[in-house]
Amino acid sequence: MLLARVEGNLTSTRKHPSLDRWRLLICQPISADGAPEGTPVVAIDAHGAAMHQRVIVSTDGAAARKAVGDEKSPVRMMIVGIVDEVRPEGKA
Repeated sequence: MLLARVEGNLTSTRKHPSLDRWRLLICQPISADGAPEGTPVVAIDAHGAAMHQRVIVSTDGAAARKAVGDEKSPVRMMIVGIVDEVRPEGKA
């Protein structure tokens, strides 16, 4: 799982048929305080995440392939939630 911020949409004139009805978003992994961490990733989105929203990205490729209904799909990342707030560690 990654905490990430949506940085943009991905538009493709040709893509794998399993991705035809899915939104593809560019997500920048971030730390709990919002600082960028690592390289941006492309994730499918079924939740309607908006630009600059914080999201939870699953890195479980098998779950993403199951979501698109094709075990041979090249999909690897999937947005599984939109974050309302991030609490500092140790605070409930």
